[in-house]
Amino acid sequence: MSTTPDAAPTAAHPHRTTPGGVPDGHVLVVGEALIDVVHRADGSIDEHPGGSLANVALTLGRLGRDARLVTWIGDDAHGAVLRSWLDESHVTLTEGSADAPSTSVATAHLDDQGAATYEFDLEWQVPPGTDVAPSTLAVHTGSIAAVLEPGATAVRALVAAARDSATITYDPNARPALMGEPADTRVRIEELVALSDVVKVSDEDLEWLVPDADPLAVARRWRSLGPALVVVTLGGEGAVALTAAGELHVAAPRVTVVDTVGAGDSFMGALVDGLWDADLLGAGRREALRAIDAHTLTGLLERCAAVAAVTVSRAGANPPRRAELAPTTGAV
Repeated sequence: MSTTPDAAPTAAHPHRTTPGGVPDGHVLVVGEALIDVVHRADGSIDEHPGGSLANVALTLGRLGRDARLVTWIGDDAHGAVLRSWLDESHVTLTEGSADAPSTSVATAHLDDQGAATYEFDLEWQVPPGTDVAPSTLAVHTGSIAAVLEPGATAVRALVAAARDSATITYDPNARPALMGEPADTRVRIEELVALSDVVKVSDEDLEWLVPDADPLAVARRWRSLGPALVVVTLGGEGAVALTAAGELHVAAPRVTVVDTVGAGDSFMGALVDGLWDADLLGAGRREALRAIDAHTLTGLLERCAAVAAVTVSRAGANPPRRAELAPTTGAV
């Protein structure tokens, strides 16, 4: 991404623009980075750096964006692995993010189809002094960071404060092993949905949060709480987007699945990237986001699905770089 200013800020759109006219700023991603210890169905065990929010930041970095991660990792061997992994994909850790007593670990057990269930040894908080800079186009959060105390209350406060200047994007990415009773968790999740401009959620998350309900019916209710765009991912069946204008379905590319670790996170990162390409990030673009047209939205979601398809085709949370995407997916 170019960092050379091409146009002066305006009151309606207070961020600089690149020569192509796309806003020049950064996305602030807030949440967990950890080590995934993966137990495969064949008995093998691998360790991979990951964490839902770290995976989103990594996807953005690999797609050429300025991604800054607010997280909570330790100055230990696992923390060093995470810092190297993030740095290699051009993700910047914000001040204080490496001050935790130790680095968290998630243990994933994969079934014969590559689907993961998780166990966690995790501590989360927002580093003291974290704030939102004027150049922040979007703030993204979700998953464990948005519900696990002591950090969750600070995350909500940060999101609420950022609404005046940035687009808010959110992915609940439920982790039942950590989140307690669905009904209790849903209250906190829906508070963040109401503060968000864009929500991405899987059908499995909705089924856990609201058992016996139609996931799309739940998503429709969420959109009525305030977001301009709610996207429901359907695994191998693609995704459905809900806007004020209606609902739109896109199919997922057919690929051989190695595992699903990080697939939803890479879809989320690609969604933020696509909105950036379409000049729909920043508080001054909120009404334009609400008016997103079907053609733009279809292309954006097809690219998200393509990014996720690459991720599931290889082991661990390993999203593609921009150069790996075919021109038909909108890569530049």
